[in-house]
Amino acid sequence: MVANFCCEPAGWVQTKSIHISCPKESTSSKFLAPYTTFSRIHTKSITCLDISSGGGLGVSSSTDGTMKIWQASNGELRRVLEGHVFDVNCCRFFPSGLVVLSGGMDAQLKIWSAEDASCVVTFKGHKGGILDTAIVDRGRNVVSGSRDGTARLWDCGRSACLGVLADCGSSINGVAVGAADNSINLGSPEQMPSEREVGTEAKMLLLAREDKKLQCLGLQSRQPVFLFIGSDAFNCCTFLSGFLLLAGTQDGNIYQLDVRSPRAPVQIIHRSGAPVLSLLSFRDGFIASQGDGSCFIVQQDLDYVIELTGADCDPVYKVATWEKQIYSCCRDSLVRRYQLSDL
Repeated sequence: MVANFCCEPAGWVQTKSIHISCPKESTSSKFLAPYTTFSRIHTKSITCLDISSGGGLGVSSSTDGTMKIWQASNGELRRVLEGHVFDVNCCRFFPSGLVVLSGGMDAQLKIWSAEDASCVVTFKGHKGGILDTAIVDRGRNVVSGSRDGTARLWDCGRSACLGVLADCGSSINGVAVGAADNSINLGSPEQMPSEREVGTEAKMLLLAREDKKLQCLGLQSRQPVFLFIGSDAFNCCTFLSGFLLLAGTQDGNIYQLDVRSPRAPVQIIHRSGAPVLSLLSFRDGFIASQGDGSCFIVQQDLDYVIELTGADCDPVYKVATWEKQIYSCCRDSLVRRYQLSDL
């Protein structure tokens, strides 16, 4: 089969980016190459990464069995975080940038010091591997989602579970916490919340489930807000605002929903049948990555999509940002750093 391309480069080519537009189809894309690539952090597939609030440090976990903290500017290794049994599925910095939260296949949630790599807290209670986490406000409480079908709220100060937020009977692949718009009815808690719950009021909890359901509930009230059924298993989710959210499925759909009227999606973005592996709110749009190696930025005020290149056909599992820098991690064991100023 021969494909005929009518697209012509429009205008300019720089060292790190190229802008291609097709006027007939009214489509336009900018392709951005990595500013730098870190190849020495891990030896195998990198499943998760995050960048600290100050932009100085990165943390990542890999199927090579390690979780590491590294210098975000050059990839230089700073700390190795050892203590999980089996693979670490998710890792993220607390807002302070000095502490890391991780969840593993050992059903344990751990908090680490980024300064000396010590494990300061271990949470136990899940019966299956932890697949995703979210931090509530400044981090007195955290949320975890697990293969055991439950989402739990934890008290970091006392290393205790404050409650099971949801019991779905289906693996929870992704969790997100967001502040709710005043117009959204989150319901009232059936019991008085513990005084150890901090910052849960007026918050929504979003659960991306393996059974094709996207569930939203009041974080403090535990009351249902909506339940949406998609085309396939939901892998990831994120809030764009106090009422808009995104969720990605195994068959390549990105659903944009409005919490105020969630029955029908605002839009469904479908670029390929590859699994949507991560979604991240970014400026007035979002960054998505998929199982076919595609990683792209959609912004409302731009009439083109920015394609982050380099991964070829290897899945891009996670994306993190700091100011104008974007970091991605991939099955090819590389961390790629993109500089948006190169556009």
